[in-house]
Amino acid sequence: MSRHPLLQRARRRVLAISVLGGLPIALALALLAWRIADTDVATVVLTVGLLAVAGLAMWRARRLDGAWLVTRLNEHPRFEDSADLLFATPAALNPLQQRQQRHVQQRLRENAPDLRQAWPVKHLLLCAGIALLIAAGAVAWPSATSSRTDVDVAATGAASSNPQAPALRATRLRVTPPAYTGQAATAGEKLDVRAVQGSRLHWQLQFAPQPQQAWLQFHDGRRLPLQRDGEHWQAGEALQRPGLYRIVTEPALATPGRAYRLDVVPDRPPQVKVLEPAQTLNQATPNQRQWQLRFEATDDFGINSGATLDITTAKGSGENIEFQQRQLTLSGTGPATARRFAYRADLAALGVGPGDELVARLTVRDNRNPQPQEARSASLILRLPSEQEVQTSELEGAIKKVMPAYFRSQRQIIIDAEALQKQRGTLDAETFIKRADAIGVDQRILRLRYGQFLGEEAEGGAKAPPTGDMPTSDAPAADTDNDHDHADEHAHDDGHDHGNSTTSEGAPVFGSATDVLSEYGHTHDHAEAATLLDPQTRAILKAALDQMWQSEGHLRQGHPDLALPYAYKALGFIKQVQQAERIYLARVGSALPPIDMARRMTGKRDGLGSRGLQLATRPPGDNIVADAWQALASNDGKVDLDALSRWLDAHPQAWPDPLDVIAAIDDVRQQPDCQSCRQRLREQLWPALQRPLGPPARRNAPDAAGRRYLDALAAPQERP
Repeated sequence: MSRHPLLQRARRRVLAISVLGGLPIALALALLAWRIADTDVATVVLTVGLLAVAGLAMWRARRLDGAWLVTRLNEHPRFEDSADLLFATPAALNPLQQRQQRHVQQRLRENAPDLRQAWPVKHLLLCAGIALLIAAGAVAWPSATSSRTDVDVAATGAASSNPQAPALRATRLRVTPPAYTGQAATAGEKLDVRAVQGSRLHWQLQFAPQPQQAWLQFHDGRRLPLQRDGEHWQAGEALQRPGLYRIVTEPALATPGRAYRLDVVPDRPPQVKVLEPAQTLNQATPNQRQWQLRFEATDDFGINSGATLDITTAKGSGENIEFQQRQLTLSGTGPATARRFAYRADLAALGVGPGDELVARLTVRDNRNPQPQEARSASLILRLPSEQEVQTSELEGAIKKVMPAYFRSQRQIIIDAEALQKQRGTLDAETFIKRADAIGVDQRILRLRYGQFLGEEAEGGAKAPPTGDMPTSDAPAADTDNDHDHADEHAHDDGHDHGNSTTSEGAPVFGSATDVLSEYGHTHDHAEAATLLDPQTRAILKAALDQMWQSEGHLRQGHPDLALPYAYKALGFIKQVQQAERIYLARVGSALPPIDMARRMTGKRDGLGSRGLQLATRPPGDNIVADAWQALASNDGKVDLDALSRWLDAHPQAWPDPLDVIAAIDDVRQQPDCQSCRQRLREQLWPALQRPLGPPARRNAPDAAGRRYLDALAAPQERP
């Protein structure tokens, strides 16, 4: 049925209508793309447009099938609603149907109807009008190469007046990526390059006639001489940084060439992800024998098959903690770009016992040559419960089972700050500030923990670990002795909610959790169990808190380099506190002397400054970009391109793609009178302009109660 002549003619008419309507619009869009961009973009637009027109035409033609043909034939009375018999097999019909089939076929041969769609003249004229409008807009649109028209005309005139000027006849650029990337070398005639950092570039140029000398002139003033080898001029270097360059000869080229781009694809450092365990701090079970570690390292060009696992064991408690470090080499599995490393730590072989801690961290390297990039995983900590914790877990753990509070030691804060400072160049600003702020939070928690021994408030911070030992060992103290000398182990406010005990409010209730803890647990309700420090030791500890305060402030502001000196001083003071002697006195009530009201506010105030807060003035912005942007607005404005280039070198992060700005500066430098070049440079400078400060937000108007309050404050008050 699909091959019936009537159906074929109808389909050809639909195809012709679709092509005549869509083809002019596709050609007009391709012309507009050529005017706005270049030939490559226009080719892509034309290809997509032709494919769209062809697809639409085929879709419309396929809609005309056998059912459509039968419906159209039955619209004519002479076929007596029997058009479906035309396409039926005679053997499957009864004699009456066969007679009717021959009758319909005879009428179809005598007078075949024209089922083709009528030409939609209005529709075709509308499509042609739209195409003409797009073409007119494309012609009026400034061409992407119009900025160089004057130069090309001048160069053509110069070439005709100086036939001895050399001209560039052939170009070839070979790009050889570093061997560790595994990428193949490429070669072509295009002089624009986008390659991996460290790739080897080799230029091969041909001039006619031959110049006396030739070189590649880069935008930063650097020159790369071209060496003549027969009919060719060659040069080569390694691609290390992005830039622009031009081909310059002596005598000058007949047609000055444009600036070519060198885009660098950086080799990103590897990334390490911890697969197992799921959290950084892990509490071991009493009978745990092994600890499973699994990591995944990814890199854009491949990870070294060997990785280093650093394992640190901390043994002891209180002021006697010993550290032991060992390094293991792990072999990775999987593809080079995503390797996995696994290690099952045998706790007995590592010599880890009850109350000890195990810290593991993986270090991987990529295949970059000659300087591989390193990446470290997060430090994973496994804490083994002490024998005392195991013995008391059945009693106190039945009341409240929680993981002991954990806070970093001063030494660990220093280690984390130094590690973060080394990664400053590889992390973006937001991630760097977040990680520094997290270390500052750890410093704050540790400062509050030490401050409790000087009577300071907790400031709403995290509760201290469930131990009363002052962490003078620069680590969370956990007493392992079994003599329960409360005066030796705990200080007041050790995290047990002393002031909220309910056992003192009424008689003990048999079987209550509070009564059980009062009899067998650690309730610490003896006032004589307070630990005090001598004045000299308290002064040293106060100095340590002051240094921690300074360290915390710089860390919260994202300056770990400024916080490290204070952190080291705090660690030194803590070590002095470790060697100090403690005295144990019975806790007595404070008996402060009465305040002499006559002496209040009578002290010397010499040298005291005003406590009024002053608004910090906004630092003046660099006016180089603003001056250049204003000068480019006028046709005769003078622009300091050298100063603008130096500012761009010092602030490359001000633009998403600095090479676009460099290219625009180079165009204005080569063609000072090119208005489109000046406008393009002005548009490129806009994102770097300093935004003006917005006005302060107006305060909401007070309601009736607020107005009465303000009126009462403003009303004059009578003196008694």
